[in-house]
Amino acid sequence: QVQLVESGGGLVQAGNSLRLSCAPSGTSWYTMGWFRQAPGKEREFVASMSRSGLSTYYADSVKGRFTISRNNANNTVYLQMNNLRPEDTAVYYCAATLRSGATTSHLHYDYWGQGSRVTISS
Repeated sequence: QVQLVESGGGLVQAGNSLRLSCAPSGTSWYTMGWFRQAPGKEREFVASMSRSGLSTYYADSVKGRFTISRNNANNTVYLQMNNLRPEDTAVYYCAATLRSGATTSHLHYDYWGQGSRVTISS
């Protein structure tokens, strides 16, 4: 069973930045994704990176502001979030799958982190 340990998140004012981290257990390489769920809303795709790291995808709402990356030395995946907006407020989840492509569907992910709360004040 793969465990994904998330860290980061918190409360910041609009325009500021936060970084989320997600460390998978074991040594396998995964396609990684970030999703978020705001109160009263469905979980939505934020960003993903393929197993190879060669492909990344972003939701239109975060493109140009968020960056997904991976530290190959420790397999930790990051979500750098800049110029945050109040509408970015949500619980953010990292997810992993052994699929090779950087899928954007939460249905394709097999493992999930515990969630990190991000609150952006105006």
